[in-house]
Amino acid sequence: MNEIPSIPVGSRPYETLIVERRGPVGWLVFNRPAAGNAMNATMLDELERAWHDLDADPDVRVIVNTGAGAMFQTGLDVVQLSRDPDALRVQARRTKRAELRLSAWHNGVRKPVIAAVNGLCAGGGLHFVADADIVIAASTAELLDPHVSIGQVTAYEAIALVRKSPMEAIMRMALAGRYERISAVRARQLGILSEIVDPPEALTARAQALALDIAKNSPAAMAATKRALWAALELGLSDACRAGAAELVAMWGHPDQTEGPLAFTDKREPSWLPLEPPAGAPTGAPNPPAPGPVAHPEGARP
Repeated sequence: MNEIPSIPVGSRPYETLIVERRGPVGWLVFNRPAAGNAMNATMLDELERAWHDLDADPDVRVIVNTGAGAMFQTGLDVVQLSRDPDALRVQARRTKRAELRLSAWHNGVRKPVIAAVNGLCAGGGLHFVADADIVIAASTAELLDPHVSIGQVTAYEAIALVRKSPMEAIMRMALAGRYERISAVRARQLGILSEIVDPPEALTARAQALALDIAKNSPAAMAATKRALWAALELGLSDACRAGAAELVAMWGHPDQTEGPLAFTDKREPSWLPLEPPAGAPTGAPNPPAPGPVAHPEGARP
């Protein structure tokens, strides 16, 4: 099997991330392995641009998020925070105003996002697990939330996880702090992730294979499906169904709805239209403010 070449994504290089495309699969890799891939001020700044670059690239249909080295993501760089608190002033303002731009959900990414958890995921790293569309993990992966162990409040990450997982288990993780970890097996039992990869070194290949399967589907239909299902976490059942119906009807007349049945009849792979670029966001600029789904008036489309 020939190896798929890696092509850099975006017009400017990255210092703390690897942002590239392997076939139709975009990869966002945390690349500070010596620091446990912790988020310093530079990474916090680069994440918003990276998500936009991947979402705007017409050749990227699915995005995989993982970490370089032995750890996935260990949250805020507390070493930098202790030595230079001013470096994280922008992040502090965004945290106060609930205007985070760390994860795909925060940045309104339209394409499917797979979190491939290759090792320890701690604290703020849980954003990228809670906010992914699909989560798979190496058999050696572990989750923990040490906020309360260093005198900090657990909020955003655990709140997001509670919408997907049993309350008691997430509360226990939040209150146990650094003294207890959730294994990959337990995380799957709790519905935090859907697949465990063993041996661990097969995770990258498995994530690429899963992404390639997903990339065979209609980009427009997947984007609408993603909006409908994420909205269901925020809306009541009736309102979520109305919003979902609006997404469904909006696809009527789209060329992909003709191409899909034709390709099936002709026994060939469909030729889907790529997603249109995000409105009002030129290459290299952040997405318009759209941090995930929000509640809408009855019957209105997201």
